[in-house]
Amino acid sequence: MYDLIIIGGGPAGLTAAVYAIRKRLNCLLISPDLGGKANAHLVIEGVDTHNVVNGADLVRRFRNEIEYLDFTRLLEKVTRLEKTATGFRVTTASGKQLESRTVILATGADAVRLNVPGADRYFLRGVAYSTVSYAPLFIDKRVALVGSGPMALRGAGELMQIVQQLYLVAPTHGELDTPLGRRIRSGVHVTVLENWEPVAVEGDTVARRLVVRAPDGTQQALDVDVIFVELGLRPHSELVRGVANLDEQGRVVVNCGGETGVPGLFAAGDVTHLPAEQVVIAIGEGAKAALNAYEYLLKCEEC
Repeated sequence: MYDLIIIGGGPAGLTAAVYAIRKRLNCLLISPDLGGKANAHLVIEGVDTHNVVNGADLVRRFRNEIEYLDFTRLLEKVTRLEKTATGFRVTTASGKQLESRTVILATGADAVRLNVPGADRYFLRGVAYSTVSYAPLFIDKRVALVGSGPMALRGAGELMQIVQQLYLVAPTHGELDTPLGRRIRSGVHVTVLENWEPVAVEGDTVARRLVVRAPDGTQQALDVDVIFVELGLRPHSELVRGVANLDEQGRVVVNCGGETGVPGLFAAGDVTHLPAEQVVIAIGEGAKAALNAYEYLLKCEEC
């Protein structure tokens, strides 16, 4: 019986594991890999990111610590999570069944990908899926952003303050009637292409153009330095569906301490409904979840 099982090896899960180890908890991190999305980095031509402070550096240090303490990790996929009389039962893809008094779900979320020719080829080579992470690196650049939901408009609101030209490719009307949407539409260097559809991504070693199609079928090629895609996130919350509360987007609802409302079950990182999709925020949420799991175990009479 473990004190704590952490499901997910991204920034939140790795941080939770490190903090649990420091509290001398008998813990196990289960994940197919270590690092998650923090392992991927956007290639940016002509931009020196050597001195840029980012959460990925912290994730790398936490990953190294967990790799060194190999008894604390199991590189497998979790296929089932069940509530038991004494805590939780976790089943892995190989059939292992493990018992734990507490669980932290840190399985993250994946961005909805742009499904047009060239988009996968130029993934992180001119096609990026986190405006909030990379926007500050594109001052005075020409940028396209695909999306019309809240995440897209937040990204557009940040970009319009720093870029030379912003093309907002909005496949639907989405949130354009909100105060932020109206502000973006009034930007002098913002072109809103409402009801236009992305058709293809073109380039050489990196993406150079986004081809878009108007409602009347005509096409136009936008010459840009980067293409941001903000079509939403798909949280990996299947393991707790029917166990914990999920919002309308399938994200796990938690309080500020990562508690789900199910005693002993915590969640952290992008799988939860807390903003925002940032490595450093996931790191903090992972630490909080681990510390609150520790407090739970201290006070739990049945544990």
